[in-house]
Amino acid sequence: MAKPLTEGPEAVEAVWPLTAAARERLTRYVALLASWQAAKNLVAPSTLPVVWSRHVADSAQALAAVPDAKRWLDIGSGAGFPGLVTASLLAETPGAKVTLVEANGRKVAFLRTVIRELGLPATVLAERIERLAGSAGAGIGPVDAVSARALAPLGALYGYAAPWLTTGSVGVFHKGQDFGSEVNETSQSWTADLVERQSRIDPGGRIVVVRDLKPR
Repeated sequence: MAKPLTEGPEAVEAVWPLTAAARERLTRYVALLASWQAAKNLVAPSTLPVVWSRHVADSAQALAAVPDAKRWLDIGSGAGFPGLVTASLLAETPGAKVTLVEANGRKVAFLRTVIRELGLPATVLAERIERLAGSAGAGIGPVDAVSARALAPLGALYGYAAPWLTTGSVGVFHKGQDFGSEVNETSQSWTADLVERQSRIDPGGRIVVVRDLKPR
């Protein structure tokens, strides 16, 4: 059995090496999350004691799966997992940019506060991803990777991310161990080069990397 992760920045370092500046950014992010949580209910309260492993380190697996990606689109961003974590880790990388899509007003306000206070290379679109996908990206432009964590079944994620995944972007999706049934359900509508990776944080979790998505 794997040794439980330490609840702190060290949990992230099990996934991605941290610079001193990145460690400080993530520490400030967690502090902001804690200060907003009581009023805004940004994450499940039961996960707060394990926020570093459950949310921050888990989110770092998106960048670890596609380490060369600099331009990211994070859909259904919620409290910023994984989008703000990705932006925090890439903040010292020239040309990095993360676009976060979130429709919930209180979460949008939180995301924008974190971005401003931490100086992250990120922007927030206060939109539903269905609308953006339906308008073929709505001017977001090309991205290297599209991420989503605990957002929707795989077939729905394909539909949301299709404007980018069918034109060369890579999808990086956090899924559970039973996602195989979701793959089967998508096979009649889509083809894709899909790689499943065991989560380093959750024994039952998977990081699914999707390339070359095509509608049938």
